[in-house]
Amino acid sequence: MSIVHCGVVPHPPIAVPEVGKGEAGKVSETQSALVELGRRIKESGAETLVIISPHSPLFNDAVVINKTEKLQGTLANFGAPQVVFNYDNDIDLVDKILEECQKVNLVSAPLDEKLAEEFDIDISLDHGVTVPLYFLRQAGLELPLVVASMSMFSFEQLYRFGVAASRAAEKTGRRVALLASGDLSHRLTPDAPAGYEPDAAEFDKEIVKLVGSADALGLINLDMDKVERAGECGLRPIIMMMGALDGKEVQAEVLSYQGPFGVGYMVASLKPGGTDENRLLLKKLDEMRQQKIKSRRRKESFLVRLARETLENYVLGRPRPEIKPEDIPEEFKRRAAVFVSIKKNGQLRGCIGTVSPQQDNLVKEVMHNAISAGVHDPRFYPVRPEELDELTYSVDVLSEPEPINDINQLDPKKYGVIVRSGHKSGLLLPNLEGIDTVQEQLRIAKEKAGIAPNEEVALERFEVARYK
Repeated sequence: MSIVHCGVVPHPPIAVPEVGKGEAGKVSETQSALVELGRRIKESGAETLVIISPHSPLFNDAVVINKTEKLQGTLANFGAPQVVFNYDNDIDLVDKILEECQKVNLVSAPLDEKLAEEFDIDISLDHGVTVPLYFLRQAGLELPLVVASMSMFSFEQLYRFGVAASRAAEKTGRRVALLASGDLSHRLTPDAPAGYEPDAAEFDKEIVKLVGSADALGLINLDMDKVERAGECGLRPIIMMMGALDGKEVQAEVLSYQGPFGVGYMVASLKPGGTDENRLLLKKLDEMRQQKIKSRRRKESFLVRLARETLENYVLGRPRPEIKPEDIPEEFKRRAAVFVSIKKNGQLRGCIGTVSPQQDNLVKEVMHNAISAGVHDPRFYPVRPEELDELTYSVDVLSEPEPINDINQLDPKKYGVIVRSGHKSGLLLPNLEGIDTVQEQLRIAKEKAGIAPNEEVALERFEVARYK
């Protein structure tokens, strides 16, 4: 069999009467819609329920699936310890989903008790799972579970999870229902928990419209600036769920939408039907992805292309690129300190550099630091081959640092800073996102160096030439 039903479920603990008490009635439409969705899933004959939660353990570089045999949780954190959940985990389906993720080039990982202990992770069922289950079981829905986390992969990559889940269901012969747990904007009103965003209501309307028409491509192509401003937690799980409907006709219906507490709650039912070749999006997404990669690489500067090709060759076990002297632009034949920064889907993936030049020339400096940023940055796991196409690079070439004696000589947009105290030193590059003041720049530089906030330091500033 395969995926027999999909849905979108919100997870406000206040909707549970034992938690919200008198306030719970303000989301009665949401409560009723969740019970109705449970009834539809039960009628579908589903044998296992897969839930994707944004509040399950989150790893930037993998979709994680809970592989403990018994899945348990309560609403104790919300003042209702008497509300208890105990479910069997469908381990066979978990294994098949992990296998199929690998086949569609999506990094995934099982999370068991041993790994949870190693990383000090709570693997009990989170409220992104328990709150929807509270209402689904009112419809008599009691099924083995599979619980997956979302990840910070690109939307195109996340869509692959649903594809993998659908193929895994076919391999196991299970009738599987798949739900995306997530709230929409958290910024609908001036008293909203994440602050007020004037465009938040319009954002939610757009999501409701796209889900109601099962428009996966529209969701994937949403403007990321709008997404960030909305302060939502449901879009990524929704896109992951949409992948399970790849190539299928879909009967989609938004059962309810409410936002009485400044957060958008949508319940939607998506029932797959027969084959629809116009909805075979995985191949189309692959083509779009390749076009983006080609376009990005055509625009790369000499140093960025050098950094990328060096790291790619290293990760793939190939020799370093051979650069003939005549192919090196004259400006890069000198020695200079260099930082190589790597990002993945807008998130930092590695950054290593030198305060003073360590190699014979700038080209060798970039090559050395590109490998270090990709595989030796202690904050991250080494870059894996399947990630290479997702990475973007920048190269900062530093000017010679100059001592200064007054913080008024600093400007976080123009100058990087070096702080020194005894044998301790810390460096921060200029023009970094979210760092707008000299005080913030110095605080972070001291923190990186292990220097106390009020400790006196010697200051140096430098400029960079940033290549993309």
